[in-house]
Amino acid sequence: MIKEMTLKKLLETAEGKKILFLGREGIFTEKETARFLKKFKISMTREYEEALAGVIEYHRLNPLEEDISNMAYDAGVPLYKLIEFEKLLSEQINDDELLMGIKLSNDQERILRLLGNEHISDTLFVKLLKMYTFDEEEEDSRDDRDVIMFTLRRYIQIKPNEEDLLYSYLTLRRLATEATDPNLLEALVGFPNFSFLVRGKEKITLRETISRNPAVNESLVRKLLAFRDPVIDRALASNSNVALEVLKVLADKKDREIDKALATNSAIDDALFGALLEREEAVIALLLVWQPITLSRLEQIERINIDDALYALLGANGSLQSSVIQELFTKGEALLLETLSGNPTVQPDILEEIYQKDALRYFRPLAQNPSVPVWILQTFYEEYRDDEDILAALAYNSATPEKILKELFERDSFEINRGLATNASLPMELLDQLKVDTRLQNELAQNERLAQSYEQVLNQNKVMMNI
Repeated sequence: MIKEMTLKKLLETAEGKKILFLGREGIFTEKETARFLKKFKISMTREYEEALAGVIEYHRLNPLEEDISNMAYDAGVPLYKLIEFEKLLSEQINDDELLMGIKLSNDQERILRLLGNEHISDTLFVKLLKMYTFDEEEEDSRDDRDVIMFTLRRYIQIKPNEEDLLYSYLTLRRLATEATDPNLLEALVGFPNFSFLVRGKEKITLRETISRNPAVNESLVRKLLAFRDPVIDRALASNSNVALEVLKVLADKKDREIDKALATNSAIDDALFGALLEREEAVIALLLVWQPITLSRLEQIERINIDDALYALLGANGSLQSSVIQELFTKGEALLLETLSGNPTVQPDILEEIYQKDALRYFRPLAQNPSVPVWILQTFYEEYRDDEDILAALAYNSATPEKILKELFERDSFEINRGLATNASLPMELLDQLKVDTRLQNELAQNERLAQSYEQVLNQNKVMMNI
């Protein structure tokens, strides 16, 4: 290929000359190309002429065009690929002028072509995406599918052997879940409200998925609320990045499902916490388990006089203030101490004091708690060798000494093996043996060590494919 200068340099020095374009047009029309070249006082032509400044070729040429290309080569005319020209033109686009022109003409065909241009910035892409109008009448529009594919290709890393993911609406849900740009999320709101069937759950819509994304901003939340969709309202109620004022508006609806979502949202304040305490028992239960609990919130809880079983749920809360943990332990209520026994955020010294109470009901949750001092776990193993419940609990515990885990493995008990299969501290050679038992698939899927090893293999494969 004859090319002694960059295309940019050629354009800057070819005033008054012509450039031959061979092959079909790509992202830009001939009119758009001619307008761009006019800035350099260069003309475009489709015919071979003497004294051409250069030739720009589409990546596929017919036989006649191949002959012309060879003629230009023999004549010493610089040859360039169309993709180089498109990249250069894309870099010179004035976003404001382009968008204004499209707004005035509502040229959907031009928007579609530009969305397929990988050289434009993400900022311009999102603005164009917001301007694209999806076909409400044709369910399987080719243009709509192309727009979705352009979007996924730009934002989702796809391996060469995973191209089929670009045609899956589930990948769109992945984008709506992982996106960190609120402007992109706002553009996705304009997509058809696809439903996704998630394993083990009901169908989830695209807008519901967007509403759960922590990257939502005030403008986007307003748009989502405007749909007046209870499903969206519930999703926003669970989102900790939604403004407190909006959460209070949602609470005023006094909708059972919205209340439950708010109860799991760490962004609610003490006033909203207190208001939700006046709702039904299912909402209170969620508050007790999921909300950060301070001494002031504990006082709010105690003022409503709930029963012991409901109150005991506090012991399972992973966000208890240390002073609250001490207060709950001091109460000495058996049911409450039992739930505290299994809470890994409870201080080891308090767990030790619960153990010293020598009540069997606390031993199983203690045996499974990784925050329990190791000497207590060893004592459980020595003193309860015939109690399969306690042994199974030790099998789940990542703090259980490796020697004990190996001995538990030798027992070949299914219930014990269920715990071992989840345990990241179990030696890999033993985990490999547990993989043979198909009954343990769910437990093995929870094992962090196995998940990391699978990820390493995937990364290695990716490196090999890149090589």
